[in-house]
Amino acid sequence: MKIEITDQMTLSEIQNEFHELFPFLKIEFYSKPHQTHEPSSKSSMLKPSTLVKDCRTIHNDGNIFIHGGLTVERLEHIFQECYGLSVQVFRKSGSVWIETTVTDDWTLNKQNEEAESFFKASDELNESERNILGN
Repeated sequence: MKIEITDQMTLSEIQNEFHELFPFLKIEFYSKPHQTHEPSSKSSMLKPSTLVKDCRTIHNDGNIFIHGGLTVERLEHIFQECYGLSVQVFRKSGSVWIETTVTDDWTLNKQNEEAESFFKASDELNESERNILGN
């Protein structure tokens, strides 16, 4: 998948394109960069309506080519080094989103598959509970 990065787009446009490819993952943007395997401060999270031009430190237009074989660490590095955008990848875990700090070395496919299998197991458990209760 190719995501075009321009100053005129909003962060939500990038987030939506990423989420289409990886439905159990999301990316959030921050005003400050973070190190590998470190979390980002919630207070520095940017609103999805923010324009790219208002939050990046490198004003290059271009494309990010995202595929399942990229690691979280590499994706975050590309956003930071090429476009001056600080991002953090999150994985769906039940009804919450968790930062992937401990698993930054996993590929995007592995992150997404892990979250999907957790979702399916949780869904099957809920179905079993409904059957036991006779609903």
